Amino acid sequence: MTSNNNDFFKDNVLGHPAGLFVLFFTEMWERFSYYGMRALLVIFLTSAIIDGGWAWSRKEAMSLYGTYTMLVYFTPVIGGYLADKLLGYRWAVAIGALIMTAGHAAMTFDTPTSLYIGIGCLIAGNGLFKPNMTSIISEMYDDHPEKKDGAFTIYYMGVNAGAFLGILLCGYIGETYGFHWGFGLAGIFMFLGMLQFWFAKNIFGHIGLSKKQQGRLPIKNSPETTEEISPKVQRDRYIVVGILAFFTVFFWAAFEQAGGSMTIFAKDYTNRLLEGTAATIFRITNTLITIVPLAIITYVLVLLFKKTFKKYALANLFLASSFAVIWGIVLWMLKSQFNESSTEIPASWFGILNSFFIIAFAPLFSKIWESKFNPPASVKFGVGLILLGLGFGVLAYGSTSIPSGAETASVSVIWLVLAYLLHTLGELTLSPVGLSYVSKLVPATKIGLMFGLWYVAIGMGNKIAGSMGGMIDQITSDYSLTTFFLIFTLVPIVAGLMIIALTKIIKSLMHGVY
Repeated sequence: MTSNNNDFFKDNVLGHPAGLFVLFFTEMWERFSYYGMRALLVIFLTSAIIDGGWAWSRKEAMSLYGTYTMLVYFTPVIGGYLADKLLGYRWAVAIGALIMTAGHAAMTFDTPTSLYIGIGCLIAGNGLFKPNMTSIISEMYDDHPEKKDGAFTIYYMGVNAGAFLGILLCGYIGETYGFHWGFGLAGIFMFLGMLQFWFAKNIFGHIGLSKKQQGRLPIKNSPETTEEISPKVQRDRYIVVGILAFFTVFFWAAFEQAGGSMTIFAKDYTNRLLEGTAATIFRITNTLITIVPLAIITYVLVLLFKKTFKKYALANLFLASSFAVIWGIVLWMLKSQFNESSTEIPASWFGILNSFFIIAFAPLFSKIWESKFNPPASVKFGVGLILLGLGFGVLAYGSTSIPSGAETASVSVIWLVLAYLLHTLGELTLSPVGLSYVSKLVPATKIGLMFGLWYVAIGMGNKIAGSMGGMIDQITSDYSLTTFFLIFTLVPIVAGLMIIALTKIIKSLMHGVY
């Protein structure tokens, strides 16, 4: 470890190095583009040709969607390996971002060929980008492992800030003014995120460079001697990563119902038509949950500017211009919505609640993980799974008034709001913490590859989610919607109790890693 790493903490923002927030905003714009495109894809494919869509069947659209989301999480294995052996994390991120920008650009053209080229570029680019962003964070905190959980939680807030804005703005523009405008907007911010990262790259020192690239640079201090880890200890730690990855599959298989059965519940079983006072309250609420998180993120941006603008002015200008555009689009969208005579909450709108709650609660969880109240990894995972199950329990209870086999109903929106809150709290105790523990438990030479394998577990969860969510009509017809949601209540809770019961064994296998 070079002293360069220690110097990295001199210019800190909110108790963390400024470089973490360069990654924060880079990931934020990548997630903006990913979730913005994802929010539109199935709607675009299944909409009538007269409405600008391609009139695909739901089965065809969901098949493409499921394959895409699965491969997005499978390709990081290859990207992590290439970064570990050849490119270095920094170059892998930059090349991946450029390929994804090209993918979004391709999707602005209204042809099947451009669609498939675009999706292919997004899958390939994500494979290079995703595991290596987290690898840079891991390397950045090698000398400060006690701050990794907090760092990954802050980083996760950037992920969800991008998801929040992407779903909100790309979805609104795509559905209101044309799908390809929404796809194009996603690409613009991917490009700006890439430029911001590239022109601030020197803030990382030697972090993120391959050994060959480091050899071309003057190294002021020789690396410190790293701790020798016996093969048995490392084997045990790999076993822990495998256990955590196994339970991660259960989590995402249920959590990703947000893009399937929970959206169906919002669309067909929830009362979304608001009038009079209720409509006004929704518009005000929607304004607040849009403006407040954006204001918080802008405040973080200002803090970063104060620390880095003199050295990295061009990167900051790209970042500032992207925020200026975002504020303009947000204010224009809210003004347009207030001028509408009636309000029907879009079914996709509920998806932003997850990101909103993460932005609101991530700082609190970050502080808890850095305090004396920080629980073991297995307890965090168990609590996350149990909270996820309780969220589905809320939906099961809210569905009790819906008759067996009913295709439509009109229950209160409160059940979805509470479910998303519980799911988000569960996500915060599991997902960013999982990334942190992978970085602590595996050797530095394997970190990119292991992050890639971790994302394979998430990809498996996504695929299972699609298969299980596709059974909603059959289970609702044969039993009830409550029965369907009870399945997703019981399985995560049982899995959560199981991993908590393994706490003593897991702690032993971790050999002192906390």
